[in-house]
Amino acid sequence: MERYPFHTLVQGELEQVEAILQERPPGQHETIGTAVDHLIGGGGKRLRPTLVLLSGHHCGADMERAVFAAAAVEMLHTATLIHDDLIDGSLIRRSVGTLNARWSPSTTILVGDYIFARAAVLASQANNVRLVQRFAETLATICNGEIRQMFDGRGLSTDRREYEQRIYAKTASLIAMSVESGAILAAASEETTNALRTYGEQLGLAFQIVDDVLDFVADEQTLGKPVGSDLRQGLITLPTLLFLEATPDHSDVRRALSGRPAEATLQRAVAAVACSAAVEQAQEIARAYAEQAIAALDQLADSRYRTALVELAEFTVRRRF
Repeated sequence: MERYPFHTLVQGELEQVEAILQERPPGQHETIGTAVDHLIGGGGKRLRPTLVLLSGHHCGADMERAVFAAAAVEMLHTATLIHDDLIDGSLIRRSVGTLNARWSPSTTILVGDYIFARAAVLASQANNVRLVQRFAETLATICNGEIRQMFDGRGLSTDRREYEQRIYAKTASLIAMSVESGAILAAASEETTNALRTYGEQLGLAFQIVDDVLDFVADEQTLGKPVGSDLRQGLITLPTLLFLEATPDHSDVRRALSGRPAEATLQRAVAAVACSAAVEQAQEIARAYAEQAIAALDQLADSRYRTALVELAEFTVRRRF
């Protein structure tokens, strides 16, 4: 697991989360254990469990229960990545082969389903009905968002409203549920819970927009996957939307979104967006979302955990990986 400054306050609990993630329940087939080791061991920021733990500490939650909630959201996130990679036909993530690059679609789907179920078991071990309800609602939102992306997210018909709905479902909903979980476990006031949920929603939107920017401007080694992967799949993200608003008739970008263009066309399309003002415009929109996330925390009392949440939001829009 990669370490960042905002992990410091919850390092001990994060180590407990890692141990839970690596547990192999009795009777679990070795193939599933291999898959989990492959995925969990692939690194990552552990953003979602960190949010659960920071929120839990700030609100005064039972941290033994919060550790299970933190493990549950990371396991849920892991399961969504398995299905995402299969749906998108992605063969590389974080510079290593995806499960669907190694196994058949049916095996990959079943492993993903098992990990969804395992995440639900972990959520139940936090022993809080409201948390389990939010967990289920968020899973439904994520799945609905995947269907929306498959039917409405590709090609030239996507607009900013559709894009925002898609990234809310894909990313922001789980980040919001993560930071809300600490408040739920602490039985915090509705004002506090709503403030943390709003923080998570705005943070999640910022996080995904930065991801979409990096898809164009980071190098392949840093990304751990090919540059311009979304555009290559015909998927419109904010940088491409902003580019087309300024240059609606750009032939290479329109071809990239309209079918299966030649590799040279794809490379020119990716380069056109990457070198345009749309990249900085998208980054500025991400910064605005991060500022709204931080503003939502104004309703919370001062604490070192609240300060860490502010720093995490600032990190989100500064990151280059």
